Amino acid sequence: MKHWTVALAFVGLVRAANGQQPIVTEGVVGAPLDSVWNAFTTSAGIESWMAAHATFDLRIGGTMQTVYAPAGKLGDASTIENTILAYEPKRMLTIKVSKVPAGFPFPNAIRNMWTVIYFESVDSKATRIREVSMGFGAGDESLKMRQFFDRGNASTLAALQKRFASPA
Repeated sequence: MKHWTVALAFVGLVRAANGQQPIVTEGVVGAPLDSVWNAFTTSAGIESWMAAHATFDLRIGGTMQTVYAPAGKLGDASTIENTILAYEPKRMLTIKVSKVPAGFPFPNAIRNMWTVIYFESVDSKATRIREVSMGFGAGDESLKMRQFFDRGNASTLAALQKRFASPA
């Protein structure tokens, strides 16, 4: 019994040293898997629900660029760029921010964060999304960024659900 206590205490110390728990955002989208995958991994798909302007190069090392302001342009100071670290078609996509927009309030903490998005067909008309963002530290900037993405990831999922709640 004493060994378990020591092991659990060690796990707690390692967890504290490595930072915060991941953010997990889950929900069901009322659309087939192919449609949801395309909404995430094509320029037109992203522009249909997430950003005013987007490019998506689905390959390892490829990038996803987004600009949220309709008056903005890809490549300007408001462009957000994510690099694709890994993917399994229609199952999983892993991205990491590689360029933040001008004025982003967490420029140091973002360097350690990455996100894995899982796609699972529920049936022919619904897809489960599970988004896991990791790499948060215990510092003030990272804690604030974690709160920012906790709200942002939930909002992003809600926008995707809304996109498919009514006809495109």
